[in-house]
Amino acid sequence: MNTLDTLTLAQQQQLLLDALFARPGDGRHAADARLNTQLDVWHPQSARGLAAYRSNGHAMAERALRAAYPVIAAMFGEQNFDLLARDLWHTHPPRGGDLAQWGAALSGFLQASDALSDAPYLGDVARAEWALHRAASAADAEPDLPSFARLASEDPHGLTLSLSPGATVIGSRFPVASLVTAHLFGDPCLAEAAQRLRDGIGELALVWRQGLRPRIAAIDLSAAALVQALQAGADLPGALDAACAADTEPPSFDFSAWLTAAVTDGLVIGVQRLTDPAPTWR
Repeated sequence: MNTLDTLTLAQQQQLLLDALFARPGDGRHAADARLNTQLDVWHPQSARGLAAYRSNGHAMAERALRAAYPVIAAMFGEQNFDLLARDLWHTHPPRGGDLAQWGAALSGFLQASDALSDAPYLGDVARAEWALHRAASAADAEPDLPSFARLASEDPHGLTLSLSPGATVIGSRFPVASLVTAHLFGDPCLAEAAQRLRDGIGELALVWRQGLRPRIAAIDLSAAALVQALQAGADLPGALDAACAADTEPPSFDFSAWLTAAVTDGLVIGVQRLTDPAPTWR
């Protein structure tokens, strides 16, 4: 069994990481004490180096989180958002070397914060932003336009629609799509989005990627049910049944109009049989 004097390189590196990610206070002091068995952290030169590493880590956390969550950053303001990024850095440190993949825990972190209980919508806004962030890095997909002829020439049972990689539906009791698009694109205006929030209007937000551009929009229950059924592996008739079951009374869902818009917007990129090989994204 290893003693402190015979730690492996990996264990020594873990001691350093524990010290770098430790939250200021007693936890950091304890982490520094453990690291001190391998490195004199209270030596002035070592202390300066450790402080520089910590400062650099905070700066990287702020940049990475701001890139993934521009709307949350705007809602918090620069200084408060920097503090939020540092807090998340210590509470949920990165588990890999690619900081572009760090930050998924923010939604739950915001929802669990007692200090933010008067802004319960923040967690869902963060969920929507993380979905946009993930869609931006999803594998590329080329639309298969000739495959749409199968809708007119083949039995629809067993046919399904191929969706853009990164597509997902987010349900919220808050107007998440409006809040995100108001801050990013000014549509709707911030005042209108804020009014929807005060009115308690919930939204189903669809996130997808149109070519290389991540997009988000509010959709109705029928469209959401259709997309979710397709993602769950339903064929086209099954997905249409799900859409009709979620439709209003009297029925208002128009599949032909939805499909035309979905193809134009890059959400639906092809038609395939469920028995076909899965498309290869690159």
